[in-house]
Amino acid sequence: MIELLLNKYYFTIMPYTTPKLPYSYEALEPYIDKETMMIHHDKHHATYTLKLNAAIEKYPELSQKTPEDLLKKLSDIPEEIRTAIKNHGGGHVNHSLFWEIMTPQAKPKPDGKLLEAIEQSFGSFKDFQKKFEEAATLQFGSGWAWLVKKSENLFVEKTSNQDSPLSEGKTPLLCLDVWEHAYYLKYKNLRIDYIKAFWNVVNWKVVAQRYFEN
Repeated sequence: MIELLLNKYYFTIMPYTTPKLPYSYEALEPYIDKETMMIHHDKHHATYTLKLNAAIEKYPELSQKTPEDLLKKLSDIPEEIRTAIKNHGGGHVNHSLFWEIMTPQAKPKPDGKLLEAIEQSFGSFKDFQKKFEEAATLQFGSGWAWLVKKSENLFVEKTSNQDSPLSEGKTPLLCLDVWEHAYYLKYKNLRIDYIKAFWNVVNWKVVAQRYFEN
């Protein structure tokens, strides 16, 4: 099915495209390995993007909206494609953010107003990390852990599958993919090791930009 879709769209300009990584595949090693990044980005994310484009084919007017806007107003999406938009649109948007909030030049923690906001919301940066790690660890099955903003307040939460906080009126600032394909090649069943390694690649500059812009 995927191959047929690829052939169908090969010579078509699709409204949504998978963004390029802002760094090389191996740039996040040793924390996230090159092979995982290649498969995760080029296969998994690309498939979500492809299926998102396929879902809106019958409704070309939807292509005028950003994928984020589609997720913000799922109730406005035609019922026959609503689940596809939720799943594949969510997969595309979630992964696009995931690549953006990582960097090989990571700092141990944020500073300035973002750090103050985290400390005010969670007590301390370490308390925030603990809460975030718990959300990522306790997410049963596939899903994501999030730092989100709503009405100037910060929250940590987890979602299943490719569900997005955008659909609940929240702004994602930081996310961690805890689907097995995100870590199993390197960490096997040790999700917690992957979660702890994640702090070594967080791009707090981008997280701060999202905090101030939303």
